[in-house]
This record gives sequence, C-alpha cells and structure tokens, in this order.
Amino acid sequence: MNKAGFSGEPQHSSAASGDDIPAALRDTPDPKPKMRVQPLVLLIGGALTFVLLAVSSGFVFFILSPKRIANSQPSPTLSPTETPISNNSGESQTNNSDSILGHLAYTEAPESDLTVVSGRVRMRTAAAERFREMVRSARQSGVSLVPISGFRSVKEQEQLFFGVGAQRNQTPAERAALSAPPGHSEHHTGYAVDVGDGSVPATNLQANFDNTRAYKWLEANAARFGFEMSFPKDNAQGVSYEPWHWRFVGDRDSLETFYKAKNLKPKPSPTVAPESTP
Repeated sequence: MNKAGFSGEPQHSSAASGDDIPAALRDTPDPKPKMRVQPLVLLIGGALTFVLLAVSSGFVFFILSPKRIANSQPSPTLSPTETPISNNSGESQTNNSDSILGHLAYTEAPESDLTVVSGRVRMRTAAAERFREMVRSARQSGVSLVPISGFRSVKEQEQLFFGVGAQRNQTPAERAALSAPPGHSEHHTGYAVDVGDGSVPATNLQANFDNTRAYKWLEANAARFGFEMSFPKDNAQGVSYEPWHWRFVGDRDSLETFYKAKNLKPKPSPTVAPESTP
C-alpha cells in the first residue's frame, strides 16, 4: 500500500524532474557577467581617451599661446588729425584733405628752374627741353604744336579763378570745373602746358581740339617724350575734359608731383562748356 500523500513513482526518476527545481536554484549559466564586460571596457577606454585629449590640448595650447600673445598686441591708433603715411615709393605726400573742389594743392616752381619755351610761355627746364624735342618731332610729321600757356603763378591764378568767375556769374563749383582755384593749379608746378594746333587756332582751349591733327599726334606720341593728358574724359578729379592740357611726368619729381591725382575717386562735376584751363 502506498502511504497517503505519496505517489508511486520515485522522486528523481522522471527526466522532466528539473522543472520542479526553482528557477533561482537551477544550474544554468548566467549570461549577465559577459554582458557587463563591454560597458566596463567602453568606460575605461572613454576615460583614457578623455585624459589623452586633455593632455594633448594643453600641450598644443602651451605651444601656440606665446604666438597668440605676440600677435594680439594692439595696433597703434591714429588720432583724428593724423594721416597714415604710405611706404610706397614715388607716392606724393600731398594729403587728400588739401584738395579743393577736386583740385590738388601744388606749390609754385622756383623761378631759378623755369625756362622759356616760346614767347612768354615758361616751363621747368627738364619739361621745357622735352617739350621742344616733341615740337620738333611733330613738325617732321607736318604737325604744328603751339604752346599756349605754361607756368602760372598763384597770383595770376587768382585773377583767372575769381575775376573771370565773377564776370561770368559762376559759383566756385562751376568755376572749378573749368579752372583750378589758386594754389591748386597744375600750371603752378611748371610741368603743365596747354597745347594748340598752329593750323587751326580756332580750336585752342576748346573740346573740339581733339579733332585736330595736333591732338591725334599727341595722343599717339606724347608718352615718348614724358607727357600725358591731365584731364581726359571722366577723369578721377571730376575736372572738365581738356584735351589741350598736358603735363610732364618724365622724371621722378614730376611723377611724384602728379601721382596723387591718379588715385582720387571719381567725382561728378557740373556740366559746363569748357573755356579755360586749370
């Protein structure tokens, strides 16, 4: 007889007896320790990477910091009245603030350096010699170059600017488009000259001078003798077109004298028919 409460089969005789063992006590491998290895490795690797980055960043900063300090020195500032001086060779020292109505300031040529070109027309010696050579060369081509006006003093320019301007009821701005204010004329330098065509004097100091043979010859040959037109169309100074007005830039002094004029920004000028010369 079997005792009450006991089965007839042995307790461990069944292959499925393992199902009766509590899950917590079963002898099965636990995969969790293997899963914990990867986070630990990542944690340690990340810490080492951070340390290496911190050390390398500090080293780079240490190397570059002296250069940054040297380069971060504040540059000297200029007071409102100071003007930076360029180191470019040949640049005129005339300040743009010296210009009046688009005309730069020029000093008078010394009397000792002036030479008669023709009649009462005088120019600086170097410019006069080259101009005479240019006249002879043009004559060989059948062209007559006539000097109309050369050196002009500040006093003479005062009459031309204020006197003629009053007679014609012109404002200073209107007059400046035709003639430079005293102290600001290229003629003061002794390097500028107004040129006419001896065969058609009616074109003297007129815009239609550019239709003459004299102008065509100058346009093609003047540079060989160190001359250039001062006020072409749409010139930077805003002065009226003056095909008759030429200046000598064939030596260092003359080049430096007029260099500033080539670097002015374009400036509009009143539309007035030309009748004189700066």
